[in-house]
Amino acid sequence: MKLSEIKTILGKAETVNFQLENGTKVPEHFHVTEVGIITKDFIDCGGKVRHEKVANFQLWNADDYEHRLKAGKLLHIISLSERVLGMDDLEIEVEYQSGTVGKYDLGYDGNSFLLIAKQTACLANEACGVEEAPRRAMVNLVASANSCTPDGGCC
Repeated sequence: MKLSEIKTILGKAETVNFQLENGTKVPEHFHVTEVGIITKDFIDCGGKVRHEKVANFQLWNADDYEHRLKAGKLLHIISLSERVLGMDDLEIEVEYQSGTVGKYDLGYDGNSFLLIAKQTACLANEACGVEEAPRRAMVNLVASANSCTPDGGCC
């Protein structure tokens, strides 16, 4: 999700809810402790120089259980960050600690913002010889007279 997308959603929302893909909700008293820009310059395993730039939100649970971030407040924090940091319409990455600090892509299901687990990947498959495993067709496993069944005594 890009900054422009979250701003559109927040402009119409009253509350801000986050949840992990497994349905676990981020407690309502969370704080957005950082909104910033993360820039990553690196060389992939194929030798290609890459540049990534994302808007970063950090969510944190505090002990002030009466705290509840309103959509307008988060929209204000984002606008301030855009103005002060010169943020472009970047993709959003969210940091949230669920056991350990994780990095998540951001989605929206119409009610809650979804923290979608990021995955590692080879960015240079063709250069380092990694190929996607071929998919095999499913075999019809219908029992026949010559097949072994759980109660057939052949195993």
